[in-house]
This record gives sequence, structure tokens and C-alpha cells, in this order.
Amino acid sequence: MVRPRVLVAFGSKSGGTAGIAQWIGAAMAADGLDVVVLPADKARSVAGFDAVVLGGALYANRWHADARRFTRRHSKRLRGRPVWVFSSGPLDRTAEERDIGPVPGAAKAVERLAARGHITFGGRLGPDSQGWIAKKMVQNGRGGDFRAPDLVEAWAHGLAAQIKGQAGHSRHDAGSGAAT
Repeated sequence: MVRPRVLVAFGSKSGGTAGIAQWIGAAMAADGLDVVVLPADKARSVAGFDAVVLGGALYANRWHADARRFTRRHSKRLRGRPVWVFSSGPLDRTAEERDIGPVPGAAKAVERLAARGHITFGGRLGPDSQGWIAKKMVQNGRGGDFRAPDLVEAWAHGLAAQIKGQAGHSRHDAGSGAAT
């Protein structure tokens, strides 16, 4: 039996969301899925993937531009395939305490991709963050790492179980390298 193939694509500015995507990919791979983790701007095609997880960092209540572009570029080819969306951004523990709905850009992605769900994880803003505002936030004590690896991995294991549980698993667009 062919292992289901999953693309985990992400838009990340300072590496926090990229780290979450890596945790998701590792958890799904540990559950027996064939996983590819790529920056959203490097994911040229969704051909050959049975499911997709798309994540975007949040900045000033906006979802990362690379994640938004991925949605526009691939929405037609992903219709009917299992897709999940995540956001990364609150610089506190609120994402662990309650569900945080998607910001408008992520909500639009959920709608366009007919995603099966969305979740918001805590973000990371460290001394290596780029941009004047980010550096000032860190200097003023508003930075830190608020990602919760256990929460991320539990969510990923749940997705893996859903993907593996699909009846009539089939490879989508196998062999086609065309981007949409």
C-alpha cells in the first residue's frame, strides 16, 4: 500500500512558523505518512499530494503573504482534497487557553480551499527577528517563544489519523508537475 503523501507548506518571516511546520511534518512522518515540508513560495505544485497543511505567520493581524499567494495559486487543484490551515502569532499563551479564530486572510484561505479546519498556535518573536518594529518589541520585553510543541504535535497526530483513515486512498495528479 502506498503511504499517503502530505505537503506541509508555510509562510514564515522569522522562523517561528517554519518551526511549527517542521514539528507537524515530523509528527505526521512518525505516524507513517510521507511528508514534505516546504516554504509556501517554494511549493510550486500540489500534484501528487493526498493532503495539504498550510500555515502562515501573523503580523499586525495579517496572515503571511506567501501563505495567501499559495492559496490563490493552488485553490482549484486542492478542492476536494483534505486541507487544514494553521496560523502562528499570538505573543502570549492565549492560543493554549482558548480557540482563536482565523484572521481575515486565513479565513479566506479556509473558504477558498474548503479546508477541514483551522487552528491558531502561539508565535515566536526572538532577538533574531527582522524589522524595526519587531526589534523594538523584543527590546521592550514583548518577545518570546509562545509556541507549544505538545499542542502542535497532538494536532498533527490527529490530522495523520484522519488522513490514514480515508477510505479509497488515491494519489492525486500523480506525475503532473504543472503548477496551478
